Amino acid sequence: MKRHNDDKVSKTEKKRRKEQRVVEEMIKLYCRKNHSSYKENSTMCQECRILSDYAKQRSKHCPFMEQKTFCANCKVHCYKPEMREQIRKVMRFSGPRIILYHPVMAVWHLICSIKEKRKQDK
Repeated sequence: MKRHNDDKVSKTEKKRRKEQRVVEEMIKLYCRKNHSSYKENSTMCQECRILSDYAKQRSKHCPFMEQKTFCANCKVHCYKPEMREQIRKVMRFSGPRIILYHPVMAVWHLICSIKEKRKQDK
């Protein structure tokens, strides 16, 4: 019984890390294309780093990680309104472009989103 629980935690943690990586890559892409400080030192600007760290913290403390795929599919929005607007802006920009920089990640994200949408429609 304990082993089953360990597998469940492990799966959830893998899922959490993957989601965090996707979000971070999208924020990096946004920063690289929109902020001159990224071009100067190849790291995210302070504003984007704060958003990335905030997104990781929200994901880290998400009680619904086991059931949901991505924050956009969650019924509970735990982001502060200003951070939520920032992440939406990043996603609107990076979403269509991510396939050029991380095609496998983009296809995986798309498949998961479609599955989740079908599950919610049932």
